[in-house]
Amino acid sequence: MDQEKITQMQTMAARLNEASAAYYSGKSEIMTDFEWDALFDALRRLETETGVVLPESPTARVSEEPLAGRKEAHETPMLSLAKTKLPGDLVRFAQGLPIYVSWKLDGLTLVATYDGGRLSRVVTRGNGHVGTVITHLAPAIRGIPETIGDTGHLVVRGEAVISWADFEAFLSESGEEYANPRNLASGSLTLKDVSEVRRRRIRWVPFTLVSTERDLPDFGDRMDYLASLGFEPVERERVDTPDEAHVQSVIDAWTRRVTDGENPWPVDGLVITYADTVYASTGSVTGHHANRAGLAFKWQDESAETALERIEWSCAAGSITPVAVFSPVELEGTTVKRASLCNISECERLGIGGKGTRLSVIKANKIIPKVVRVEETVGNLDIPDRCPVCGEKTEIRESAPGGTRTLRCLNDHCPAKRVRVFTRFVSREGVNIDGLSAQTVALLINLGWVREYADFFTLKAHETEMKALDGFGEKSVSNLLAAVENARHVTAPRLLYALGIPLCGQDVARRLLRTWPLADLVRMAKETDDPEIFSDADGIGPEKSASFVRWFQSAENAEAFSRLMEQVTVEEQNEAAGQKCAGLTFVVTGDVHIFANRNALKQYIESEGGKVTGAVSKATDFLINNNPASTSAKNKKAKELNIPILTEEEFTARYGAE
Repeated sequence: MDQEKITQMQTMAARLNEASAAYYSGKSEIMTDFEWDALFDALRRLETETGVVLPESPTARVSEEPLAGRKEAHETPMLSLAKTKLPGDLVRFAQGLPIYVSWKLDGLTLVATYDGGRLSRVVTRGNGHVGTVITHLAPAIRGIPETIGDTGHLVVRGEAVISWADFEAFLSESGEEYANPRNLASGSLTLKDVSEVRRRRIRWVPFTLVSTERDLPDFGDRMDYLASLGFEPVERERVDTPDEAHVQSVIDAWTRRVTDGENPWPVDGLVITYADTVYASTGSVTGHHANRAGLAFKWQDESAETALERIEWSCAAGSITPVAVFSPVELEGTTVKRASLCNISECERLGIGGKGTRLSVIKANKIIPKVVRVEETVGNLDIPDRCPVCGEKTEIRESAPGGTRTLRCLNDHCPAKRVRVFTRFVSREGVNIDGLSAQTVALLINLGWVREYADFFTLKAHETEMKALDGFGEKSVSNLLAAVENARHVTAPRLLYALGIPLCGQDVARRLLRTWPLADLVRMAKETDDPEIFSDADGIGPEKSASFVRWFQSAENAEAFSRLMEQVTVEEQNEAAGQKCAGLTFVVTGDVHIFANRNALKQYIESEGGKVTGAVSKATDFLINNNPASTSAKNKKAKELNIPILTEEEFTARYGAE
């Protein structure tokens, strides 16, 4: 036996296990997926060469997340899928039989069991044989219904994921540090507080119906059955003739949806499964893989070498993040010239230096630019002692002794710490500046363009500079500025909610405005000596009244509100004036030409008792789009769910003013 190779394998296994433990526990990320896969494959090659598999080798077991709590064995072992980066392997796996292609979602697998039509338990994947019971967290995870129409015994596997948009919003609002949505989801499921888990906006997406008392041998039929019960299973596509050309075209189409940003969820590849689930279950088990259960296809990361130009320091919610800016390189069909380095610890791990440092970069999972290693360090990393936003002092803090090191701003009044407040202001429930994400809000703050509410309505002054920013362009800037103009016309309840007054949510805003017009509310709050002046209003009480009064008696808040009122037109719309849309839920997309803008259409629907949401789901009654033939994601989703698509003319004919 070659002892040198055994020692090498032990070192590799230890590094992989350490990285896995950090990855699955939540916040830290010792190595990228790119590095982990490369090291894993190298270890497996050595195992094949020597004929030795170490007991601690990650090639011999399913990944395990360290959650505390009561353990429970799975009814059916959860074996992992073999993986490949070669389309030809998918063709060989299919053997000419019909297959389904679906997303390989990058989250945590949870198993939900139903008995008698009710949810009986939710269990984590664990080690594939035994998992942790987290049924108490089910109410905080979207997509796990409490009751279903099947009164038998039903077992469903799905992935707990957080969308990229929700991930970015959480980081901006909380100021916490997580490497990616998967780590945030993992860390969230270790929490005991249901309300805190709910704040993370985790969605459970079923990908396998493990057990049912119904005779459903086809994978597609099983997924359709889950959909009929109220679940929202993973998107899938049937391939009846899986020859090389057909499989390659399907892979290309799904890959484009990732690179074009059409898919909202973090994914790390595709999953191929047989349509015939009976045939799939008859395969043998090799190691910890069932050879017919499915095959995971992972994209080959395209890497490029480049030179560091500078480190930019981006501040959000008090945490100051280093961003590498380097000579532009072409990756996955796009030009890349910057990548987040997450924190000081990551910079130190990589060996980031100064200008001229040679970097190797990829687009992880086709989406996120990532520095995977430093080829040559030039000079030293210069860590700023002043905040780039407010100019006050900074300090490096450790999450725990020997833990992650991050740079923090010490100024409690730094505008960057108001990302959460400003994100609420521009949200759909607020003034609704369509398309303005928490990440973009943070960028505008870092650039010094937004320091108070009114500044959002003066962004046109920065139009030329904005078009030169990474990720922006003529069309995106034009759309953003148009959304800003649309948001100038806002209803009083939305504006009051948007201000972020403590204890003044949407319901409180509506209740106050039922009794007093907005102008009277503001005047009374500023002039009163009685903090409980509004407490007699239905559902308000002394605490909410006092919070409202305190906010407007702050000179800083009052002045910011006055400047904001110079930029907007407020409609005193409080209650639904009619019932034409009562009980109906709409989604509005695309251009409008009958109503002044999409905001006006949304306000009309709400004034007639209807509800407007941002995403098409089973709860949607109608999608309004003047281009019903569009191939947009919303149109496609509506057609999949058999939700009618109305043009503006059709909408006004049914629900318009008489």
